[in-house]
Amino acid sequence: MKRVTVINYGLSNLLSVRHALEHFGAEVRITNTPADVLAARALVLPGVGAFRDGMDGLRRLGLVEPIRQQAAAGVPLLGICLGMQMLFDESEEFGLHAGLGLIPGRVVRIPESDTDGVPQRVPHISWAPLWPAGGRADFAGTALAGVTPGQECYFIHSYEARPRQDAFRLADTRYGGRAVCAAAQRGSVLGTQFHPEKSGPVGLAILEGFLKQL
Repeated sequence: MKRVTVINYGLSNLLSVRHALEHFGAEVRITNTPADVLAARALVLPGVGAFRDGMDGLRRLGLVEPIRQQAAAGVPLLGICLGMQMLFDESEEFGLHAGLGLIPGRVVRIPESDTDGVPQRVPHISWAPLWPAGGRADFAGTALAGVTPGQECYFIHSYEARPRQDAFRLADTRYGGRAVCAAAQRGSVLGTQFHPEKSGPVGLAILEGFLKQL
């Protein structure tokens, strides 16, 4: 059985993530201890809320270095929504705050006007399509292999994580005429700005793709 450890630092949508992983037969452990993180075969870092609060929670529990160590060792790690943002170097939300530094890049606020200067709704809360990014023609060979380009996932965010290199962009969506990074990957570290556990068949295909790496 595939075993997955879900990290609880106080800002997580734990039950929906757990149920989605168990849908594929995974054995799920929810933890907030460094020892469990260091013993994990695979990690999921979910989250809803502000970047600063999320990182404060990880630091308070002593989880920052264990997560970094596991990522360096090649243990599969999936960050979801706020969890994806914390994979990056830093965020501009409520000041400048350091992240886990696992995917080079910065989290920035979604512009309040579109490319034509027309005001747009922030936070972005809606279903939006996924398109291959980073020079890919499709999602073959990635954790999104089961997704057809143009299928939609559920987003809710005011900030976007921008990878420093296009090679780390796995999927984009579009908002206000701009390409917004929807998923990023560096080695065994994968982040999704959308909520796969709330995105129907597309989201389930992504979680299944992540579990296939185990």
